[in-house]
Amino acid sequence: MSQNRRTLLAALLGCLAGVVIAAGTLALTRHAAPRPAGLPPNDARLLSEVMGLIHEDYVEKIDDHQLMSNAVRGMVGELDPHSAFMNKDEFDDLKIATEGNYSGIGVEVTIEDHVLTVIAPLDDSPAARAGIRPGDAILSIDGRAIGNAPLDTTIARIRGDPGTVVRLGIGREGLENPLDVAIERAMVTVHSVRHSMLEPGIGYLRISQFSDTTGGDTSAALAALVEEAGGSLRGLVLDLRNNPGGVLDAAVEVSDAFLDRGTIVSAEGRSPESRFRMEAMGGDLTGGAPVAVLVNGGSASAAEIVAGALKDNGRATLLGQKTFGKGSVQTVLPLEDGQALKLTTSLYYTPSGVSIHEKGIEPDVSLPEPGPTARGHAAEGEADPAILAAVNLLKSAPKTVAAAP
Repeated sequence: MSQNRRTLLAALLGCLAGVVIAAGTLALTRHAAPRPAGLPPNDARLLSEVMGLIHEDYVEKIDDHQLMSNAVRGMVGELDPHSAFMNKDEFDDLKIATEGNYSGIGVEVTIEDHVLTVIAPLDDSPAARAGIRPGDAILSIDGRAIGNAPLDTTIARIRGDPGTVVRLGIGREGLENPLDVAIERAMVTVHSVRHSMLEPGIGYLRISQFSDTTGGDTSAALAALVEEAGGSLRGLVLDLRNNPGGVLDAAVEVSDAFLDRGTIVSAEGRSPESRFRMEAMGGDLTGGAPVAVLVNGGSASAAEIVAGALKDNGRATLLGQKTFGKGSVQTVLPLEDGQALKLTTSLYYTPSGVSIHEKGIEPDVSLPEPGPTARGHAAEGEADPAILAAVNLLKSAPKTVAAAP
């Protein structure tokens, strides 16, 4: 890692409209992007010719700056679903998102087969309260179909002031017709860590996403649980279901809280900056208590880093369904005028050297998919079948000490 402390971000950041765009792993760096060589003559002539025809024949007048911005956005966007050009407002929103506060509806999305698809709504967000579910497809906004509109245009249509209402047409598996869902926009404050005691000695830790404060909040929550348990936990349920990711540094901190040693995550790419390995620093805050990690198809990116680190180091048992499979790394390169380029630079790997990109992580214990009314949050406590299964597993598990893979 460079001395300027590259801030690593994972999946699902960039709350450009109160939604978070799933984007693999992001790296925010202050390094200036290298200046490219000039265009080959034929390409330069093509660009000039096209711009000239647009100026002459397009139905509306458009300035050169807007044309070039559109050209750059299209050029980067065609590389892969997770690379993007961001204007100043979009880049500012991305930075705000890492702090855990933003305006919008509070839902993480990705592009799947050219369809805007929900990974997960944030806990207690407007989207969650409106009944948005993982896997939902956003088909229309305020009665207008999304179609093949650029992602930034779609985001701008969802975005709005707190207190205003956006109507989404939602496609859902098993339903013949789309749902019409009205959602009141609001300031979304992400309280990413919650904890409780399920029964004497067995704690529950819910992480809904990874923001700048998640690592410290997790350490504080674990300390509180250990104290409430009388100084020693019998076990811990770590709930990462429907966690779309967030700040990678936070995911590393959370993993490190359970590990005395071992690799947490590594990444490989073409440039030296895109290759790194992060190791546990030691100090298991649970004292070696057995850990059961709950995952599902909405567990993505940074959540998969934590799940993979604990699984591969033999520190936890994973229960639930296969995770989302978001394992690419994007580097955010600031440009002139407050703009930025988000560029895919590498893939990350679990401690065993496995890339989970577009594959996901299979749980150790497979659990059935929850029914349509199951929310899978801590508030349901013992009514949650997955939590019950995790508690039963912990009761029969001995204390463990992580071994390096």
